[in-house]
Amino acid sequence: MYSQKLNDHLYLIDLKPLDIENFIASYLLVDNKTMIIETGPTTSIRNLLTGLSEIGIGKREIDYVAVSHIHIDHAGGAGTLLKHLPKAKLLVHARGASHLANPQRLWAGTKQVLGEIADMYGEIQPVPEKRIVKATDEMLIELGKDVRVRVCETLGHASHHLSFYEDSSKGIFPGDAAGIFIKSIDATIPTAPPPFNLDMALASLTRLIALTPKNLYYTHFGATEDAVKRLEAYVVKLKLWAKVILEGMESGDDLEAIYRRILERDASTGRAADFIKNHLVLRRGVIMQNIQGFIEYLQKTRT
Repeated sequence: MYSQKLNDHLYLIDLKPLDIENFIASYLLVDNKTMIIETGPTTSIRNLLTGLSEIGIGKREIDYVAVSHIHIDHAGGAGTLLKHLPKAKLLVHARGASHLANPQRLWAGTKQVLGEIADMYGEIQPVPEKRIVKATDEMLIELGKDVRVRVCETLGHASHHLSFYEDSSKGIFPGDAAGIFIKSIDATIPTAPPPFNLDMALASLTRLIALTPKNLYYTHFGATEDAVKRLEAYVVKLKLWAKVILEGMESGDDLEAIYRRILERDASTGRAADFIKNHLVLRRGVIMQNIQGFIEYLQKTRT
């Protein structure tokens, strides 16, 4: 099974990329119209379509596909998916739209950063420009009398990042704005690869907290309650990482030494250390990329 019903209007589909369970989720919102939130990478589109079939939703019934940002694990499969969904329009941040329409540079940059993982995720296929809707801050998409989705610009993780607020469940789909949630150990780790902007990330979290959500629907991974408490805890975590990393920079530590500092000071990341070490994707430099994102941000803001 790939699909799980969360409420009368919402389903989670575990995309199981590279056969990894509980790592990348798509969500399906159903009312008079339907919306998929996050596509995942190209190689998991087959699993997404299987999930739709399990739910009983036909390919012609999908009206919108929305992506939080254009990174490969969130939107890499958009072009491939839309070939199967004849009615669907793609909602994406204006800064990301041209990269999905003409993904050559995006794909080249992704391969440079992720190496073989990019190839395992699959090449990014173009989305026809006529099917792209440039989503703007506060845009409202009404799927029916019960389900309305509000677009929230949440920069920081990327300059083209959106989150989505759904009224009926008071839920937020934060993309990477709220980190990676590892439900099995109740731990959250940052998502802060270069070029990360800490001030923007914190401002985005403040904005999401002001919506007083009840639920979070993480792309990585799954649904959870106590949304405000978790978002506030993520603010504290980002500030702690910034403090610890700055201390490491001032001491001349390398990335490994800085990571050891983090494990000593951040209990949640400490709990996740073995999980990260044994995870096919996370173990391949994701944490070090996040530390590097903080370092580059701190270097810019201290000069």
